[in-house]
Amino acid sequence: MFAFFEKWKEGKTLHITKEHYGCGGAGRWMCGVEARSRKDFIHFLVYEEGLKASHELMEKWIDSSKPYKSNHPNILIGPLKEDQWEYAKSITFFVNPDQMAALAYGAQYHSAPDDPPPMIAPFGSGCMQLLPFKDLSIPQAAIGTTDIAMRRHIPPDVLGIAVTKSMFRQLCELDERSFLYKPFLKNLRKVRGLPDL
Repeated sequence: MFAFFEKWKEGKTLHITKEHYGCGGAGRWMCGVEARSRKDFIHFLVYEEGLKASHELMEKWIDSSKPYKSNHPNILIGPLKEDQWEYAKSITFFVNPDQMAALAYGAQYHSAPDDPPPMIAPFGSGCMQLLPFKDLSIPQAAIGTTDIAMRRHIPPDVLGIAVTKSMFRQLCELDERSFLYKPFLKNLRKVRGLPDL
């Protein structure tokens, strides 16, 4: 999927189906296609890839992470298009570390201590990190692109942050009272040689 990164930057959209999904992880997570047995899959992730300390831990993680259930046979991953908003499940920003910091502030801006965590960093494959949310109605952001298997497809200084639609709206509504127009960000942009917002 992330081999498509440069085409996303050109404005193109990746089309995924049960017949064309790329790697086995994407097939399992996005399309419900099991490319290998459960035992072989866990063995691969633990012993060949070294992603969890034990078979038992990986098995618990597999059991707790429910694959995405698509309502349609076609999954489109690409630039956000206004006429497709109703179908969007999450929005991912590909950012540098400074932009990630600003988005982290934005995710926290409306959050109270008793709210669900506004920002998470879940374990999972690159495609899982595009839609890692248990409840899409909660304003939430998730640090992504931490799957080292997919990182070779994106520049080393690029990170991903996925957001729910409600979090996207909150970020878009940040105004002049927010950190966006205050000294911390102004000073950071100045140090980086960037103009004020």
